[in-house]
Amino acid sequence: MQDLARRLDGLPLALATAGAFLKHSPLSPRQYLDNYNEKWNVLRRTAVDLPEYRDRTLYVTWDMSFEQVQRQDQRQGTDAAQLMKLLAYFDHQDVWYGLLHAGIGPGRPTWFINLASDQVVFETTMRVLADFCLVEAHATTGSYNLHTCVHDWTLNSLNQAVDAELYNLAFRCVLEPVNGDVSDELVAIQNRRLVPHAIRLNHGHFRSLIDEDDWIEENHQNASLVAWLLSTQGKLQPAEQMYIRALRGKEKAWGPEHKSTLDTVHYLANLYQAQGKMVEAEQMYIRALRGMEKAWGLEHTSTLDTVNNLGNLYQTQGKMVEAEQMYIRALQGREKALGPEHTLTLQTVNNLGALYQAQGKMVEAEQIYIRALRGMEKAWGPEHTSTLHTVNNLGILYQEQGKMVEAEQMYIRALRGMEKAWGPEHTSTLHTVNNLGILYKEQGKMAEAEQMYIRALQGREKALGPEHTLTLQTVNNLGSLYQAQGKVVEAEQMYIRALQGKEKAWGPEHTSTLHTMNNLGNLYQEQGKMVEAEQMYIRALQGKEKAWGPEHTSTLDTVNNLGILYETQEKLAEAEQLYIRALRGYERARGPEHPTTQLITRNLDLLRESWIWTTPEPAFLH
Repeated sequence: MQDLARRLDGLPLALATAGAFLKHSPLSPRQYLDNYNEKWNVLRRTAVDLPEYRDRTLYVTWDMSFEQVQRQDQRQGTDAAQLMKLLAYFDHQDVWYGLLHAGIGPGRPTWFINLASDQVVFETTMRVLADFCLVEAHATTGSYNLHTCVHDWTLNSLNQAVDAELYNLAFRCVLEPVNGDVSDELVAIQNRRLVPHAIRLNHGHFRSLIDEDDWIEENHQNASLVAWLLSTQGKLQPAEQMYIRALRGKEKAWGPEHKSTLDTVHYLANLYQAQGKMVEAEQMYIRALRGMEKAWGLEHTSTLDTVNNLGNLYQTQGKMVEAEQMYIRALQGREKALGPEHTLTLQTVNNLGALYQAQGKMVEAEQIYIRALRGMEKAWGPEHTSTLHTVNNLGILYQEQGKMVEAEQMYIRALRGMEKAWGPEHTSTLHTVNNLGILYKEQGKMAEAEQMYIRALQGREKALGPEHTLTLQTVNNLGSLYQAQGKVVEAEQMYIRALQGKEKAWGPEHTSTLHTMNNLGNLYQEQGKMVEAEQMYIRALQGKEKAWGPEHTSTLDTVNNLGILYETQEKLAEAEQLYIRALRGYERARGPEHPTTQLITRNLDLLRESWIWTTPEPAFLH
């Protein structure tokens, strides 16, 4: 036994696997060692790329256990070996009976139907694999996990060549339970549970199959549904790849102007916008819009859906004139087709209110929001989630107007309604919790703000995961709070976590990533780290100019902040140029009376006065 332990190099996983094997085999430790050495020599001559000694040791032990499982299957009539191969196509965590049961359907292999039709058979088969230390059971969840190294082995050894039948089985198991009712929290929980398995289906090892024209033509509808699941959970990169496959299949099967093809174009546009790929999003929206106008006409409701979303994109890009044109067209069309009180009409009313708010037209924005709110209260009632969404937006407007009492009333109404409708941990509830944290911070209620942010952060980490973009939004906000409290170490930790997470999720040029870069620049400047601050500002500025253009208000915010930095460094001429650029841009975008325009005017006045005597500090834009 000592010789075997030395040969396995004392690796715990290898020792556990060998021990489990010997427990269920008549072989002695010496016979196991002889077989192991023989397998080692065979593996060394194969094409499997296993550069590390440790990996070869583990793979040999698992190969031997797998062969023993195959022999046991033959004696007992079980299908544990087939199940082990199938597990390569799922995520390594949380495989449960219901996941496989959902994949039952015509044309499935007999072994799978037997396994997935009877939970006792499933559990018995899994227990065989657990006996050989190939899977681990979790009583609390009723599911099974694989160690990540075992999971890698299932690909590199058991599935060197992709098994199309097994992949398609896993694909159906993940696809069938997907439910589009996003308003149901139980459905949302089920969908979230499927996401890691959906991500696995996009693994690079499987590209040789799923990028083939034949597979895409046969599965384009299903690929579209998996893409939708991934996109709703913030998994944007794998969602994009699946949408592109779906689009390719639909274009070939039905043509570029078919309704379903255009729907996928529209969804892909939504995804590109969420990724911050504004150029690609606009191209997709315009393609979808032209196709729908041709197929259905200018006033069809599907056409107007795309018009509305194109308005959202233009607003995000800071193209306020174009956004207003789209919203008004969508509003007039929906009022005509559906009526002024239809919920889709009110959705556009709400969007138009958000546009006027962004333009600094506070009176018009308030009128529009109140119209949307009254319409939704009439159509759905005061506690409907869509009504509460508009209540939340009205709270944001009041906050921007400095009406803090009214803002707090709106947020608390929205929060209580959402807690009642969805529960305290629903993502929409947490969105309002986050907003209430922002309000409390502006009011100087730092303790209450921190409570709200921590509640939002913990809830989002639990519901969405620590790397989800909404989680990172709250991390960024918590960094801003710590900065305001003078907790610069904690602030820097939060900002860096947010920045690294956003770079991973969206990439270094996404607008949300750039927003956190700007905030980190503010922090570094306050710390006197002028070199690091300038690097952050310039990187943020270059990214925003590329994403939004030189005159977008977010771009101008960073221009203002860079001006403050140069003023601090006594580069007064450069600072003045930047303030003037920011001021002229804001005057064009929002008008001379907008609060931010006036703030930049103050910064410029202070700079010019500073050439004569000392003045108060200028104001950052976050």
